[in-house]
Amino acid sequence: MRTLIVDDDLMSRLVLIEFLMDYGKTDVAVDGVEAIVAYKTELQAEDPYNLILLDIMMPNMDGIEALSKIRKIEDEQNITLENKAKIIMVTALHDEKTIARAIAANCNAYLTKPVSPKELYSKLAEFKLID
Repeated sequence: MRTLIVDDDLMSRLVLIEFLMDYGKTDVAVDGVEAIVAYKTELQAEDPYNLILLDIMMPNMDGIEALSKIRKIEDEQNITLENKAKIIMVTALHDEKTIARAIAANCNAYLTKPVSPKELYSKLAEFKLID
């Protein structure tokens, strides 16, 4: 499984890396701008991400804007639904308006921090990314 963790908080990135270390290669980005660059780079290299864990509150470009841009790229590249990245919002925000915005931008799931390994693994199994 190829994973991209996008979060401006170092501790959050380290925790998620620890959770995923046994499940394949994990890259990191510190904001939405870096996430888009990483996503395009791996897509062009024909080694796209299967999973993107995306924070919302970040500098330069927030997570919902990055999510929308990634989905637009996938649509422009005619990537089929089953081959699109599974994108999980991982954020401290849990108000209905923010959750609705993320769902409208086509995230696959929404987890609030602090995320437990059990919650994350459950979603990954649901998406058939792990057994």
